[in-house]
Amino acid sequence: MPVLSTTQSSHEHNREHPQTPSTYLPTPIFGNISSSIATQIPETQHLYPFEKHSSKSEIEPSISSTPNTTAPPTMFGRDIFKDPIDTRPPPSMFEVREDHPVSRLGIKSQMPLQTNKFYANFFLGDQRGPSYTFPYSIAWAAGKGVSGSWGMSCSHIEAKQRVFGQEKSHGASAYFINPVGIESMVISAKELGKNSTLTIDSMTAFSARVHLSKDQETPPAISFPLVQGMPYITAEFSGTIPMLHSGVFFKTVTRVSKNPKKNMAKFNFNLEDGSTWRVYAWRTKGEDLDMQVVNNGTAEAKNPFTGVLQICKDPLTPGSEEVLDDGAGIYPRTVTLSGSSSGNKGTYKFEYQKDGHDTGSLYMFALPHHIESFHEDTRKRIQSTKLQSTTKGIATLVKGTHWTMVEPQMPVEMDFAPWHPEKGSIKTLSEDAKSLIKAAAASELGQNMIAQSNLDSMYFSGKALAKFALILYVINDMLEDQALVKKGLGQLKAAFGTFAANKQKFPLVYEKAWGGVVSSATYVTGDTGVDFGNTLYNDHHFHYGYHILAGAIIAHIDPEWLPQNKEYVDILVRDVANPSSKDHHFPMWRSFDWYHGHSWAHGLYAAMDGKNQESSSEDMMHAYALKMWGKVTKDAHLEARGNLQLSILSRSLRHYYLYQANNKVQPPQFIGNKVAGILFENKVDHTTFFSPDIEAIQGIHMIPILAPTPFIRGQDFVQEEWNMFFSDGRIDEIRNAWKGIIYASYATVDPKKAWEFFSSKEFDPHWIDGGASLTWFLAFSAGKSKTPLFFSLILLFI
Repeated sequence: MPVLSTTQSSHEHNREHPQTPSTYLPTPIFGNISSSIATQIPETQHLYPFEKHSSKSEIEPSISSTPNTTAPPTMFGRDIFKDPIDTRPPPSMFEVREDHPVSRLGIKSQMPLQTNKFYANFFLGDQRGPSYTFPYSIAWAAGKGVSGSWGMSCSHIEAKQRVFGQEKSHGASAYFINPVGIESMVISAKELGKNSTLTIDSMTAFSARVHLSKDQETPPAISFPLVQGMPYITAEFSGTIPMLHSGVFFKTVTRVSKNPKKNMAKFNFNLEDGSTWRVYAWRTKGEDLDMQVVNNGTAEAKNPFTGVLQICKDPLTPGSEEVLDDGAGIYPRTVTLSGSSSGNKGTYKFEYQKDGHDTGSLYMFALPHHIESFHEDTRKRIQSTKLQSTTKGIATLVKGTHWTMVEPQMPVEMDFAPWHPEKGSIKTLSEDAKSLIKAAAASELGQNMIAQSNLDSMYFSGKALAKFALILYVINDMLEDQALVKKGLGQLKAAFGTFAANKQKFPLVYEKAWGGVVSSATYVTGDTGVDFGNTLYNDHHFHYGYHILAGAIIAHIDPEWLPQNKEYVDILVRDVANPSSKDHHFPMWRSFDWYHGHSWAHGLYAAMDGKNQESSSEDMMHAYALKMWGKVTKDAHLEARGNLQLSILSRSLRHYYLYQANNKVQPPQFIGNKVAGILFENKVDHTTFFSPDIEAIQGIHMIPILAPTPFIRGQDFVQEEWNMFFSDGRIDEIRNAWKGIIYASYATVDPKKAWEFFSSKEFDPHWIDGGASLTWFLAFSAGKSKTPLFFSLILLFI
């Protein structure tokens, strides 16, 4: 058993600390490093079906392009996050419900509530699932772990501890996952026990406060302020007796004789796995913290403590201990987001509201996409101290209470038309190309828009509406055929009107338990998985993004339509992307995570691997829809935020979702997959929720093909992916709707090849997804042909 000792110095730089070998068994991954980690890899649920539809045609293209010269809005110095979209209650067409299928477990009164954020496991399921703050994870031990503690378990996983799936045929691992349930250090109080409760409050898009109490009647024994990127796990004590536990077990425990700051004690805990954890205790009144080792898994304070206790893992690199000493006793309470836009340049800023000791500086961990985009002033404050994160590469410590990130090339000029990084928006077609596209459009407008869109799914309904809206955009702006526009626009307005009047098969309701607009499907059927879990806040930015995009296109074609429909679309925008706390009906930024640089699709379901998102391209679609809705409604701030989100996505997805051969963030064993598949906070799984087929896994990160597709999916990446999975005739083996999506994606590299595919006499209508159209794919892939054009006017359509 380790004995508490005292030393003058505890600096241990440049030491190698090997992890104890672990045996991995088939999920959840729980364990004790000091012996072996019992693991079970969770099997991914297959939830997402893929719908198909049809169209048919043949011919080759000719096209010219003209850059869009629309001047970008300038809002330099104006905070684009300041103003709400609206503050009125949802209109009366939405039934108001006080109840929700998921109870608000342990949540202290607060409205509205976040549903898709990193701390959700604290109010879901048994409240024991991890919260991934990056680079740490924390979880309520609740007397169930190796240590038997009732406190808050803290874990940090090194890259060498990852578990990789078996190698796929193309040479990359099927998945990688980090073990969970390792109780490296547990912060607890002697007062906690079998009647203890966990409550949570102060929930924001970036932070929350979690409390552990002796029972339901007593005030918190410990409070934990949680903020993404925090370098210490911070615990606030108010007169209770601290205890520290470990399921990894103490090797040595040392109290440092020289306090790092006034009224602050410091301890070093060296664990059996070779890791070193620093413990800081800043008393705000009373006596310094004094601890005694009870056994190799427990240390207990000798007296009650009032103040702040913090723990952190020291990577033992040069200067790391000094930096951690300097930041000790200081911690963030929450984050304020602000930003501005000027021309194509966008900036966003994190302002950390700090608390704690008055000596030293605040430090926070940044992810790779932050570091890459830091303003020069922020870049100067990057430290050398780093820790591995679970799924986002190396986290780097940054000094200071604010970060400023810069996106210098926002796609401000991009509109609805096919877009090229160099040529800009492509709207002008040759007469021959117009003939073929017009024939396709005329045929597809003959489909029943109302029947295709009034479904029992907001997701598939939205895809259908956006499909027909894009067809009409091509007819209106690229073919300039007003007679054909008139033929289809009325039917599309009627189809959209079903939703704007909330008369669809499962109308939306505004539920006040959490604060949001959800499908009534679960209330009616009792099935929490219906419509992909929309009622439980799954995938709202996907579902509503398609509707918002369709509305934006209709308003572009017919501005007079806008006044009667704006409030409805604004409600959808507010549900997924409310920028302001002044809007008391929806949480801020339900979907998009400004720390991670992308959205999370996972709603009110407990999950050991944390939040997840599958389709990075539908995340792109939602940001693009916000941008274009802002454009047509003349909401310059919304448009600017959409541009900024697209730019951040372009950067973050390149690191975390879409892997070129030179990717340095994800493990080399995994980047050969080219796409993440499903990205969780704790694992990355190269699969989908609905199919193990390679065309589905890759294709879910292509769909839908839109103007920003080449902005997000660069030519080099697309070519690498094509070479890995679809070249040398392998694309011809695909016989479903993914084939059309993959060819449309490849148009960013070889538009002539894509055009030839879509205009071929052998084209099969089953190669077009029900949320896409031949009209749009032809317009998107049209490019200058290097060979003489051969035009066949034999058009075969359904």
